[in-house]
Amino acid sequence: MPINITMPALSPTMEEGNLAKWLVKEGDKVAPGEVIAEIETDKATMEVEAVDEGTVAKLVVPAGTEGVKVNSLIAILAAEGEDVGAAAKGGNGAPAAAPKAEAPKAEAAPAAAPAAAPVAAAPAATNGAAVSSDGRTIASPLARRIAKDSGIDLSAVTGTGPHGRVVKADVEAAIAGGGAKAAPAAKAPAGAPAAAPAAKGMSDDQVLKLFEEGSYELIPHDNMRKTIARRLVEAKSTIPHFYLTLDCEIDALLALRAQLNAAAPVRKTDKGDVPAYKLSVNDMIIKAMALALTAVPDANVSWTDQAMVKHKHADVGVAVSIPGGLITPIIRKADIKTLSVISNEMKDMAGRARNRKLKPEEYQGGSSAVSNLGMFGIKDFAAVINPPHATILAVGAGEERAVVKNGEIKIANVMSVTLSTDHRAVDGALGAELLSAFKRFIENPMGMLV
Repeated sequence: MPINITMPALSPTMEEGNLAKWLVKEGDKVAPGEVIAEIETDKATMEVEAVDEGTVAKLVVPAGTEGVKVNSLIAILAAEGEDVGAAAKGGNGAPAAAPKAEAPKAEAAPAAAPAAAPVAAAPAATNGAAVSSDGRTIASPLARRIAKDSGIDLSAVTGTGPHGRVVKADVEAAIAGGGAKAAPAAKAPAGAPAAAPAAKGMSDDQVLKLFEEGSYELIPHDNMRKTIARRLVEAKSTIPHFYLTLDCEIDALLALRAQLNAAAPVRKTDKGDVPAYKLSVNDMIIKAMALALTAVPDANVSWTDQAMVKHKHADVGVAVSIPGGLITPIIRKADIKTLSVISNEMKDMAGRARNRKLKPEEYQGGSSAVSNLGMFGIKDFAAVINPPHATILAVGAGEERAVVKNGEIKIANVMSVTLSTDHRAVDGALGAELLSAFKRFIENPMGMLV
C-alpha cells in the first residue's frame, strides 16, 4: 500500500509552511531517519526525516512551494516490493496540498504528520505504540508537545498512526479518557489565550483606493509577518497591559563590565587569539532580569484560565531583529548561569536566529523577555507582552544625564526601563517590586557574580 508523507506540524501553532527543498528525488530509496526535505516555518528552516522505508514514488508538492497546509499530502512512498508506478497513482485518499490556501489551525488537524518525527523504525510496544531502539515512544512532534503540556505519559498511550506511531488524536483520546497521566508535575501553560474576534478594519480595496494608482508596490506578507501580526493582535486584545517605568544608573555596571572583559582568558583558534567571552550590557540586563524574577517569585508566572503557572527557574527571552520580523530566543535557567555562559549562548542563538536555524524549543516558552532598543538611541518605550509570558522589559539607551545627589547636581549614566505586565497575573504593586529588584541588581552589579 502506498505510504503518504504529509506536511508536518513542526510546532503547536504552525498552520502552514513553505516546502523549501527536496533532498530526494523520485525513484530514490529512503530509510527511517533519513532527511528528505527542508521546511520553512514562520520562524525557522527545519529538516524533515522519513519515518518509513520505501521508494519515492511521487513528489506531489514541488520544491519552493509556499503556503502548504499542515497535513496536506506532499509525497508518496512505495512500500517494499510495491510497484512504484502504481503507488504514484495512489495516495490513500490523503488531501493534496493546496498552496496559498488558508490553513486550518494546527491544533484542529485530524492527525499529526508522519514525516516529521526523527526516529527509526521499531517494533510496536505492548500498548500498541511504536518504540525506538532506546525504548523511547515514537510520536509526532505535535502529539509529543500536547502530551507534555497536558501531563500525559506517552508510553501509556496507544498509537494508531503508521507502525503504531502516537499521533495527536491518540493523545487527545487519552486526555478525554482521563488516563495515561504522567507523574505529578507542574502543568505547563496551555499556550496563548484564545484569539478575540478580529477587529473590522478597512478592506484591502478600501486602503488601496486612498493612494494614486502606480504610486506604490504590493509586497505580499510572508509567514513570519502574518504570525507576528496575529500574535500581536491576540496579545493586545486579550492581555490587560499595565506599564511601569523607572531609571537605573549604570556607571557601576559599565565599570564592572570593562573589568570582566579585560580579565577574560584568551583562547587560541584558527583565527588567532580570541577572548573566551565579551560581555555586553544586554548580557548583564538578561542576568539582572533573571535574578529579579527569582527574588520576586510571585512575578515569575504565566497566566492560564485554570491556574497560575509559577516557574521554578527564570527562562528569559531576548528579542532579536531578523530580516522580515522578530524572534525571541530563550536563555534557559538564566538565573543560575554565569554572565559568560549567558553571553556566549546569546551570541550563538542570535546568529542562528538571523539564519532561521533555531529549533522551536529554543524560541518557544520562557517566563519573561527583554527587548532592548538602546543601541538605536531610543530613550524609552513600552513593549507588547508575548504569551505565555506575564512580563516583558523594554530597555532604552544609557546616556549621560544630570542627577541630584546629596543636594548637588552630578553627571551619571542613566538607562530608562519600562516593565509591561499582564495585570491578570502581575498587578501594579507586584510589578513595582519586580522592577525595583531589577534596578537593585543593575545598580549593584557585583551581586550578580555571587
